[in-house]
Amino acid sequence: MKLFLLCATAFMMAGAAYAQNANQADVIAKFGDMHSVGTPIDIETVPQTGPKADALRANLKNIRLPDGFHISLYAIVPDARHMAVANNQPVVFVGTRKSKVWSVSDRSHARVADEVKVFAPSIKFTLPNGVCMSKDGFLYIAEQNRVSVFPAAEFFYESSEVVLQVLTDQLIPKTEESYNHTARICRIGPDNKLYITVGQPYNVPPKEKRDLYAKWGIGGIVRMDRDGSNREVFASGIRNSVGLDFNPKNGELWFTDNQVDGMGDEIPAGELNRAPKAGMNFGFPWFGGGHTRTAEYKDETPPADITFPEVEMVAHAADLGMQFYSGKMFPEKYRGAIFSAQHGSWNRTAPVGARVMVTFLKPDGTADHSEPFADGWLNDETGEYSGRPVDVATLKDGSLLVSDDYSGAIYRISYGK
Repeated sequence: MKLFLLCATAFMMAGAAYAQNANQADVIAKFGDMHSVGTPIDIETVPQTGPKADALRANLKNIRLPDGFHISLYAIVPDARHMAVANNQPVVFVGTRKSKVWSVSDRSHARVADEVKVFAPSIKFTLPNGVCMSKDGFLYIAEQNRVSVFPAAEFFYESSEVVLQVLTDQLIPKTEESYNHTARICRIGPDNKLYITVGQPYNVPPKEKRDLYAKWGIGGIVRMDRDGSNREVFASGIRNSVGLDFNPKNGELWFTDNQVDGMGDEIPAGELNRAPKAGMNFGFPWFGGGHTRTAEYKDETPPADITFPEVEMVAHAADLGMQFYSGKMFPEKYRGAIFSAQHGSWNRTAPVGARVMVTFLKPDGTADHSEPFADGWLNDETGEYSGRPVDVATLKDGSLLVSDDYSGAIYRISYGK
């Protein structure tokens, strides 16, 4: 508890952004007893120079961007997946589908990492893919079957000692743990609740799992208070979402979803969905993606209240991380648009994806159209990948970060000179 009090004191003194949050004391009090974990060990760091960095920069010469945009290597980060940009320190927390979370620092504000090292090395993580940061400085990490919170993580990331609380160690029943669809994503919503995607472990689940999955929100999105209480299912009918964000203009939740495999190269469509309210059903498993029915459920009448995607993406491109662009660096047409990562197909005859898409919205907040923004990580002639984008995140200067778990890197896209 002593370490937590120290954490809270540093947290309160960190700056105006924290002091202005009237609910902070209440939030901290709700967490109750927290504990520290740490050992006096050397923290693993990742070299940022050498042949690998040179090869990554060479690959970026093949990336196509709209006029005026530029891409550069921001950091070498092994297995880089989803990202959370800190509020008051020049650090980005990066999840993986393995056992590590990384902290990526740019203390000189040169817009390139000067240090990449393991975050919380004394903690054993299991698939810590999902990282998200609250506006008042709490870092949440969603693993395969555990969700933890780290108060003031941006001030403790330099040390092996951390303060944390486990919000739940049973996101799903232990019996439903799987190697498949285990990458969770988290976000803090405009209602100050924690939202987490929970992919289901099958290509198409058997019917006998329906009631269990509905109860737990498996194949959906769950939300809970930030202390882990009052869990509820926010949305259902989702096969495996690995990206979500809230429209800052109206608070609506949008998310990507990955379609059923094995139905052919051109179907089903990938999805970008909009959920303006709780309780919506997005069609899976009756629909495998877009408007394509699954063979397993073709004889059942789908629920009458199904909501179809806002945007149907190309089949099997693996739409993952997404974010509404709220920066000011990019031209006006991109402000408020959605940037999303397509990881690239793994079982398509002719590979597709490995790019960043941009989706423009209409004045009423619905989707207008999507188009490629950054591509070239897939060689169209050989079908080989030089990178596979996973997530996007906006830095304080308005530039866009793109993570790549294939090459183990984060790239920075900027605009202007």
